[in-house]
Amino acid sequence: MRTFAHGGATWGVVSPPSPGRIAGVTMAGFRVGDLDALRIVPHPAVTLLLEFGAGSPVVDGAAGRWRGSVVAGSGLGAAGAVRARGVDLECVQVRLSPVVARSVLGVSPAGLAGSVVPLEDLWGREVSRIRERLAEASSWDQRFALTEELLARRQGAGPPADPEVARAWHRIVAGRGLVRVDDLAAEVGWSRKRLWSRFGAQVGLPPKRAVRLVRFDHAAHRLVAGEGAARVAADTGYTDQSHLHRDVMAFTGTTPRAVAAEPFLAVDDLAWPGRGAADGARTPAREGLVRN
Repeated sequence: MRTFAHGGATWGVVSPPSPGRIAGVTMAGFRVGDLDALRIVPHPAVTLLLEFGAGSPVVDGAAGRWRGSVVAGSGLGAAGAVRARGVDLECVQVRLSPVVARSVLGVSPAGLAGSVVPLEDLWGREVSRIRERLAEASSWDQRFALTEELLARRQGAGPPADPEVARAWHRIVAGRGLVRVDDLAAEVGWSRKRLWSRFGAQVGLPPKRAVRLVRFDHAAHRLVAGEGAARVAADTGYTDQSHLHRDVMAFTGTTPRAVAAEPFLAVDDLAWPGRGAADGARTPAREGLVRN
């Protein structure tokens, strides 16, 4: 386990020793003694949080409050409206590409977009058994293996995304949001209406929103890495620095300067080294990484 220090908080962070065998799935482990009102920044993946520590994480948002293991849809936290907190937290966090989330979770990401659902609502009593097994595991490697076994066993609980939808999503991610949404339908051989309908139903976001979210995610991590807002705006497809500012405000409720100090973003390069949020790579984070 490595240490991530940010401000007055210290997190223990661990990553699997090698990539998993399930495409579109990445994971990391966290141990946090005191998490105080962490801003949840919108992210282009479906997040599965499996908690097993002495404390229980609490997620607060305008739509309610949730405790324990949860599933969060892509784009959760728009305008800075969601916070996470807790004491003595331990969890495995799983990031699911939206095009595999339905197959693993058994529900469409369209029902999760921008929201939080208690995992018990989806998996029932199995959640308690998962918690017990993770708590009893003797190492993080064993916890990752248990989690991957769980996901592999559940894969196929729902239908896979259409190949055309998956191709459009991967094009958006590979281009880091620098794609023309009107060109996607032609690339996959569908009409615009058909792609927009299927994409929204299976990914949980309309294509234009997905492009904005992926572009924002890339830009935000470059800000965290210490790059100036003007350079980031020019390189990531924004019209100008004001355009970047507006998008960051819309997604986070705060300014690019403040986003550059967000621990939710800065921890990514330690937790998911070289893998990125939604299939893409990261730029190194700038502070607070202590490798033990």
